[in-house]
Amino acid sequence: MPRLILFGGKGGVGKTTCASAAAVQLADAGLQTLLLSTDPAHSLSDCLEQEIGPEIRVVEGVKNLSALEVSAERLFLQFKEEHGEEIKRILDTGTYLDEEDITEIFSLSIPGLDEVMSLKKLVDLMEKEDYDLYILDTAPTGHALRLLALPELLDGWIKTLAKIRYKYHYVSFRLSGREMHDASDDLLFAMKRTVKRLHALLRDPETCEFVVVTIPEAMVVAETRRLMKNLARLRIPLKHLIVNHVTSVDQWDCPFCYERWQEQRGPLQECERTFPQLRIFHILERPHQVTGIRRLRELQFPVSWFGEPLRAPADRSIA
Repeated sequence: MPRLILFGGKGGVGKTTCASAAAVQLADAGLQTLLLSTDPAHSLSDCLEQEIGPEIRVVEGVKNLSALEVSAERLFLQFKEEHGEEIKRILDTGTYLDEEDITEIFSLSIPGLDEVMSLKKLVDLMEKEDYDLYILDTAPTGHALRLLALPELLDGWIKTLAKIRYKYHYVSFRLSGREMHDASDDLLFAMKRTVKRLHALLRDPETCEFVVVTIPEAMVVAETRRLMKNLARLRIPLKHLIVNHVTSVDQWDCPFCYERWQEQRGPLQECERTFPQLRIFHILERPHQVTGIRRLRELQFPVSWFGEPLRAPADRSIA
């Protein structure tokens, strides 16, 4: 079964860089890998130094790696085209809204839409099992937590819509004496299956892991601590922490570097003390931006963290 690895943290800590480096090096290890971004401010193209868009593209220079920047707006338009009539039917049969009201509501931009569409796209892709690994570059902390909390919210929505349909079917049966079933009911059942599968996926340590990225600054470490508490509440598996932009202790001959290292000591010790259950990996600060395949490989990301997936399936070619 394919695995899902999510990278997340506060904005600006280097989530995209870490997710991309992991994807490149895991693909190099022989795993068919798909790298996705759900961040509305996509930066995969900049990080990989090649155009990535809303369709899956093969990443040049890396065997076994493809990438995708999820477009929530585009996905919602597709969803409305495919299932608009079923949703309108649910509203029509279960509310007092007239056709004009329903059409107007359906045309509105819905809060949380990007998270819903991103999750649906992810589940649809993983159900195809075209890849061994799915690596997700999430948006900053708040957006990522909304994404991970969506299964519970969606479950509530589906139950409410199902109650509306049940009342409609009950009245119809009492009036006509015939059982009623249509495409709207099929859509609700399909959505329910998707939510159930998503619940199981996100909470199974054998198939999912959230890798938190932080930097050695007191305010960022404090937000990281809050993020981890929320991940624990949502029962999302968490094993590893990346601390990015760490100043090397070997640069003491540089007064600026020494001063910066002294400032980072407290937050680094705080990470070790606060997260003893996690394996922590430090990424040293570099004088240049980490973009492009060559520099992403230079990070020497610890792909051995993910153990089992490194043994590529027999039918997969080793890079």
